[in-house]
Amino acid sequence: MQSKSPILDDLANLLTNAMGAAKGVGDEVKAAARSRADGIVCDMDLVGREEFDIVKQMASEARSENEALRAELKKLKAEITKLKKAK
Repeated sequence: MQSKSPILDDLANLLTNAMGAAKGVGDEVKAAARSRADGIVCDMDLVGREEFDIVKQMASEARSENEALRAELKKLKAEITKLKKAK
């Protein structure tokens, strides 16, 4: 026949409560760290993905336009050179 030991029951309850408290403290620390990290990111004034993609598209279009204008300028310079030689 087994008999229950009140000392062991008390120790088991104490350890169970300590583990629960440690988990609660861990969760609180994690939440505080996440909150602080979110605050730091907000203070950085970062751009969102949508805004970044729009600016990226604008830069790509400007680059394409720049290349087209560069080709046109080269063509016009060639024509000017040709006209100067014809004089």
